[in-house]
Amino acid sequence: MRLVQLSRDSLNFPPPEMALREPNGLLAMGGDLSPARLMNAYQRGIFPWFSPGDPILWWSPDPRAVMLPESFHLSRSMARFHRRSPFRVTMNHAFPQVLEGCASGRQEGTWITFEVKRAWLRLYELGHAHSIEVWNDNRLVGGMYGLALGQIFCGESMFSRQENASKTALWVFSQHFLAHQGRLIDCQVLNPHTASLGAVEIPRVDYLQYVQTLAWQPVLSGCWQTQTLF
Repeated sequence: MRLVQLSRDSLNFPPPEMALREPNGLLAMGGDLSPARLMNAYQRGIFPWFSPGDPILWWSPDPRAVMLPESFHLSRSMARFHRRSPFRVTMNHAFPQVLEGCASGRQEGTWITFEVKRAWLRLYELGHAHSIEVWNDNRLVGGMYGLALGQIFCGESMFSRQENASKTALWVFSQHFLAHQGRLIDCQVLNPHTASLGAVEIPRVDYLQYVQTLAWQPVLSGCWQTQTLF
């Protein structure tokens, strides 16, 4: 199969089943990061990921990494920490700062370029993207951000400046999301950190089925309002 070149004049994507096996899930290149295209992509199980200086690359890997909110693995040590946690967790209090935190401080470099930041800030302004912030006193020490898609939350990135900060963000958010009838957290590609917290791999066809059903089911009112979660 060949890599599809997207047009800026059309929001259409090829079917995810056309994605390459190597590299796993690479489906298309080009297009733009407009809100309409990004929403269209995520609603079809597709997401962008590319290095600075490269064209925009679009992916739909098989298998797909996901987490059921009720299946979050809270270790004994993390449970002890959480009972006496110094952290405060909020939602949508500091989206730009979380975005910047995820983009900075990575030894391997970052894919969250100026272009990507601008696109996600626009999604946030439109009410599609959300952030979870972890504070120690008034200092931002961790967080995560992603896209709300009905009863699915498409997690994009997280960061931690203090031990257990990103774990706390995901744990507290998982409980909040579950309480508001959230059903699935998309983790895109499995890594040791998310696997240790309960993420698993499922076939792409199963993930696409989740998207076709859950993406159009609303969560309970108040799920995404600006608030303190913990």
